[in-house]
Amino acid sequence: MKMNKIEYFKNLLEKNPENPMVHYSLGLEYYKVKDYENAIKHLTKYLQLQEDEGAAYRTLAKCYEEMGEFQKAIEVLKEGIKQAMKFNHPSMAQEYQQWIEELKSMSF
Repeated sequence: MKMNKIEYFKNLLEKNPENPMVHYSLGLEYYKVKDYENAIKHLTKYLQLQEDEGAAYRTLAKCYEEMGEFQKAIEVLKEGIKQAMKFNHPSMAQEYQQWIEELKSMSF
């Protein structure tokens, strides 16, 4: 029987629970199937284990946005801006800033 990607990454995680890339991959797979709570859990763990240049913050913010938690999405994006600037990704930082403005208008 062929294993799906989520099961595959969960098996890898059992062998190495502190592997940041497995948490990142699981977060992305859960996001794809709209399991936002598990996506948030694994993306947050990834960010605790490894510094990210900014891209993981995009997916994490999308999860919160999909759940209607706009303020949390804004907080994640603000952190993403800091990381994007630290790693010299000004266009990513600008994208996140524009997204924050859109979220603010939705969360009045």
